[in-house]
Amino acid sequence: MIRDEVRDFVRLGPLTSELDDSEEGDEAFEEMERALHAIEKPVTDEEARLLLGSFGEDASFGLAWTLLHLIESAPSPPVVSEPPAGANPWIEMMWVRYRNRRAD
Repeated sequence: MIRDEVRDFVRLGPLTSELDDSEEGDEAFEEMERALHAIEKPVTDEEARLLLGSFGEDASFGLAWTLLHLIESAPSPPVVSEPPAGANPWIEMMWVRYRNRRAD
């Protein structure tokens, strides 16, 4: 099951870039921040997989870390195999974090 809050956030598109200093970028960031914080933990496995597509290329002023921790609240890790070369750096980071947890 996917909650409306998750769908609303995903519809906004990938996280805005820290390099976007336009007024539209500021408005988009604020809307994404509100939508992301409206999602309560934990997320379902299905929600976590859907949220993976919301990462941008940078930290989006910390929102990417919030998104990562939200995704990691799912019962099962959504990234359990090495991503292909050139994958989003946040997906690669989730792979490394998963791999490191398994090594403990």
